[in-house]
Formats: sequence, structure tokens, C-alpha cells
Amino acid sequence: MGKRILCFGELLLRLGAPGREFLLQSRHLDVHVGGAEANVAVSLARFGHEVAMAGTVASNALGDGAIGELRRHGVDVSRIARAAGRMGLYFFAAGAGLRPSDVVYDRAESAFAQAPAASYRWPEILDGAECLHVSGVTPAVGPRAAEAALAAVRAARAQGTTVSFDGNFRPKLWAAWNDAPAPLLRSLLAEADIAFIDHRDIDLVLGTEDGEAGEYASAERTLQASARAFAAFPHLQRIACTQRTVHSVDRHSLGALMVRRGGEVQRIDPLPVDGIVDRIGGGDAFAAGLLHGVLSGMDDARTLAFGLAAARLKHSVPGDFNLVGAADVEALVDSGRLDVRR
Repeated sequence: MGKRILCFGELLLRLGAPGREFLLQSRHLDVHVGGAEANVAVSLARFGHEVAMAGTVASNALGDGAIGELRRHGVDVSRIARAAGRMGLYFFAAGAGLRPSDVVYDRAESAFAQAPAASYRWPEILDGAECLHVSGVTPAVGPRAAEAALAAVRAARAQGTTVSFDGNFRPKLWAAWNDAPAPLLRSLLAEADIAFIDHRDIDLVLGTEDGEAGEYASAERTLQASARAFAAFPHLQRIACTQRTVHSVDRHSLGALMVRRGGEVQRIDPLPVDGIVDRIGGGDAFAAGLLHGVLSGMDDARTLAFGLAAARLKHSVPGDFNLVGAADVEALVDSGRLDVRR
């Protein structure tokens, strides 16, 4: 039976150059709805959970369309507020060959960024939720969003709701208003039960200890850094992350790692992700898959395998949302068969 989950963050519109073009190389842009927390919400809804989205969107046709897209995928949108202002946007150009993908944000002073933190009545919004998911993107949007995110995780902690936090560090967003985000991120992590972070996030929040900046593998660095995170944040029970190697824009390798407070480690060596259609939202797909495993009572090995398979499948889906169902992910975990289903 699915669990009741609340995701809080900004619902965005993505305007993408068609194919592998540069932005405005031709006078066309493809439109997708997205946002880190919305991506997780849609994925969990498709896995069979009762999922609600909280946030604020513009009270105009763009906001209507974005909310309608979430509703179409089974997400409860009754906790999304409407306000005068603009929708947050980002522009995306997919890479090709030796040219990496590129993101241009246009989120300043959006309806979400401008919403006062006090406008969210968290005891009511969180009512019935068994898990709250937020990410580091939300506080990066601006001071009001940061205050709201902190109030959300503290309210969830106070009422015994599991808190899931994805580091999702976005330097372009932070640079616009706060060049020292570590204290804010530290306050958010302090309330988390599950954190999707790696050694880079931990070093950002806690600082780099002497001897930790070596060139050994990122998985080993994350294992070393996890001990520091568990010591610093007593509520934290699990740390999970993917391990990505980029061979080319079209071919990556993706592994995964999960560490428990007691020291138990689950690890999957990198597996191929070839013929990439769209990598945006891959990390959110991993977070949703791992949360599905945890909330469904899977053992740790199965939970990590499910999360990684969900992330790998997302690379085959255009747009921000991972539109595969739990059965699709299970099939990849169990057999890896890719032939036509007849």
C-alpha cells in the first residue's frame, strides 16, 4: 500500500532548444513542466503512493498549465497556493559530442520566490503526511524560500514526519543572493532522516578536514565523509547518492551507494547508461526510487537497486518527469531485459 508523501518546492517551466540545437539557434522552444521536488512527486505517484505537492505558482495560464500537468500524473495539487507574479523558468540546451548541456535560470522574483514564509501553514499542509521531501534547490531560490523550507522541515520533525532532503547544490542560484550557503544547508540537514548527498555536499556543509581532499575515488570519499555527517546530524539515518562517470554526452556509467548510521553499506558498481535521451531529473528519479524502496519496506539491497534502476530509466524519458512505473523498474532490476514486450 502506498504511503502519503508531501513534496515542497518550486514548480517550473523548462524551455528547451529542440534536438541538439543551441538556445535560439532556431525560433522554437520545447516546453516541459519540472522542478526537483515536482519530479520526485510525479515519480512517487506513478509508483503508487499518495503524493501531494506544496508551493506557490503564478495565478495565470502558465500556473494553470503546470498544476494541470501534475494533476494529470496523479499528484494532489490542493496544497499549492496561487499568487500574483511570474512562473519560474529555466532554459535548457542539450549537449552533443564534446559540447556539454547548458542551463540558464530565469527564476528571480517568481511567485514562489516572493511568497512569504508565513503564508505556509505547515501543521495544516503536513497533515496526514508520512514523509516530507525537500531539496537544496528551494533555499537557493532566495531568502523567503529558504525560510519556508526551514520552517517546513522543522514542522515535520516536530510532528514525527520522516524528512527526506536532497542536497541538489545549484551554485548559479546561490550566487545571486548568498555566497555562503553552508549554514542554511546545515540547518536543513539537521532535520533530515534521509539525505541524498555525497562527499561534495558534506564538505560544503561541514568544511573539508585535513587529508580529505585527495584524489581517491568519490565513493570512498563519500564513505569517509558520511561518518562526519552522522556525527554532526543525530537525526540522520541514511545517506545515499549516485556515482556518475561521463564518457560522452550520450554515454554515462551510473552506480549507487547507501550508508546507514550503524555503518551498513550497500553499493552497486557503475552500470552503463547508453543512448541518453534526457539526463535532467536523473537524480530526482534516484531519490524517488530509493524513497519508494524505504517506504515500501524493501530490504536495503533491493531499495538501492530499485533507486538506481529508476535513475537509469529516466535517461530514456524526454522531459523532467520520470514517467515509468514500478513494474518497469522492477523488470530492469530483475532481468535487465530490453526486448519488445508483446
